[in-house]
Amino acid sequence: MEIRTATSPKDVKHYTTDRLREEFLIQKLFLPGEIKFVYSHNDRIIIGGAVPEAPIQLTAGEELKAEYFLQRREMGVINIGGKGSIIIDGKLYIVENREGMYIGMGAKEITFASEDINNPAKFYINSAPAHKTYKTVLIKPEGEEAEDVVIVKGANKVELGSLEESNHRTICKYILPGQVESCQLEMGMTKLEPGSVWNTMPCHTHERRMEVYMYFDMDEEAFVMHYMGEPDETRHIVMRNEEAVISPSWSIHSGCGTKAYTFIWGMVGENQDYNDQDFIAMGDLK
Repeated sequence: MEIRTATSPKDVKHYTTDRLREEFLIQKLFLPGEIKFVYSHNDRIIIGGAVPEAPIQLTAGEELKAEYFLQRREMGVINIGGKGSIIIDGKLYIVENREGMYIGMGAKEITFASEDINNPAKFYINSAPAHKTYKTVLIKPEGEEAEDVVIVKGANKVELGSLEESNHRTICKYILPGQVESCQLEMGMTKLEPGSVWNTMPCHTHERRMEVYMYFDMDEEAFVMHYMGEPDETRHIVMRNEEAVISPSWSIHSGCGTKAYTFIWGMVGENQDYNDQDFIAMGDLK
């Protein structure tokens, strides 16, 4: 598990391109046959990717000083690859592409598997410290409710923006209060429509929580210019397919791609109010 320390905005002003990428960009998340984790001191979030060829069992590792990974944590998972499964304390969950899971604190034995090693599952993972156990559920963008299955619907699946503003997109909220309860983790997915390239513009910060973006659905030549930093002194990071970026609470987080793309957002922090944002006036950006 790689450790990333927190950073001061005063220091970031002086970072070179390489240093900026070293601190905030997460590359090679999805390695065949492996689980990769990055532990950030920003609200103690863990960002990870699992690509099982043979089944892979989740372990705590030395860094957590825990008996098992979710002894003091909760976890969100979204599959961006082929059909897979997650076995949690002996219970099997089938997780298709674009489906996700919330796994509550206290789950001890967790195993990730792929149905077809030629088209393996790609499980994107966010984990946060937890103080209470909430129900473990499978999350589906479409379908019917069932035991331990939640369907994203209503205000949690919304179409916003327009082609004229280059930000026509669908936001699908997976983990948040009122739908899938958690201690502090929120997670969802935003898909841009063809011809739209901007996300999170006008931009904002949220002092009370940090955020991680993971961009995907891009071809080899495409990229996203991810914008970060304080509103009056912004920086950018060039991001390729299936790369993630850490956004501290003091930083804006928006992007513009060479083509349409999809990204998964995860938030961790003091509150769970999705609309608790400090918006930045367009004229104040520098």
